[in-house]
Amino acid sequence: MFGVARVFSLLVSLWVAGCAPAVAKPHPDADRVLVVVNTLSSDSVELGRYYSLRRGVPAEHTLGVSLPVRDEVGSDEFRTKLLDPVRAKIKSLDKRIDFIVLTRGVPIRIREGGYSVDGRLAAMDLPVLSITKPEPENIQRSINPYFAKNERFDSSRYGFYLVTRLDGWDLATCKKLVDNAVNARPLKGLFFFDEADNRRSGGYGALQELMGKAKEILEQKGFRAQLETTGKFVAPSEPLMGYVSWGSNDGAFDKAAYHRLRFHPGAIAETFVSTSGYTFSKKEDHWQSLVTDLIAQGVTGIKGYVSEPFTFALARPDILFDRYTSGFNLAESFYMASPVLKWKDIVIGDPLCAPYREL
Repeated sequence: MFGVARVFSLLVSLWVAGCAPAVAKPHPDADRVLVVVNTLSSDSVELGRYYSLRRGVPAEHTLGVSLPVRDEVGSDEFRTKLLDPVRAKIKSLDKRIDFIVLTRGVPIRIREGGYSVDGRLAAMDLPVLSITKPEPENIQRSINPYFAKNERFDSSRYGFYLVTRLDGWDLATCKKLVDNAVNARPLKGLFFFDEADNRRSGGYGALQELMGKAKEILEQKGFRAQLETTGKFVAPSEPLMGYVSWGSNDGAFDKAAYHRLRFHPGAIAETFVSTSGYTFSKKEDHWQSLVTDLIAQGVTGIKGYVSEPFTFALARPDILFDRYTSGFNLAESFYMASPVLKWKDIVIGDPLCAPYREL
């Protein structure tokens, strides 16, 4: 009988042998990526295989781990079965790793504290404590050193990794995430920002004002952008290249309108919804707007939260869309727009997606 490690090694050999979609041209940053698959999930293994071949990620840059196929994992199991193997794998490679791609089937949340697996993994080598209470001192100690920067990411400089994941309701949707990233083009828009009447004061209002700032920045750069200020929850009739709203936190939220949203390949989004990424495995008639819905509707990259993050953690849209349209990749753009690390954040999409970069 073959052990899990031996079976996984054979699977990797099959990938190299060409039993998957051919790679037209490896991405120039493919050797900066580590792909992590859960060997106990056939979807995870297949998705890792698909992504690696579409982007030309070297076979030795795939790590197989064995984790329970569910949303949550205990902190001890997270450390021994994911964090320690990832750290050892990175150390064994002769290339600098900047991006870690987790695949459908890898747990999203740590049971103790509700922290995201992705956030803990990203900051595994930073000597920072996790936020325990949403208080200034707690928040300050977890400030993201890459927040608001305007330069390419280098893990050796910043001391952490940009972790994204390929996830959604099913394997086909996850593969579409990859295809959309590969097929992304530098379109001029539309970028759509939907304000909410019940989010115009206090911390909500300060965050909402950044939608207008993002629109101004994009228009100054020659992009088409629209700010919805009527108080209605709107779905534009044309596919979008960028999107921000309060989702189901909008007092005028219209589920039908939310499900009418469509996106061009390469489009990215943020929804200011507390637990928009609380599950990727339980497709049900949920009342809350989830990032998985927009993934199914064609978005290429989106940020979500596996449990309550509070507004201080939400991606700043002015930074997000400025960096993305300036040529930074998906992972760099979302992390530069995100104030804290080691928290509840989760970024969905191919980190290498960069339709506005001039290669």
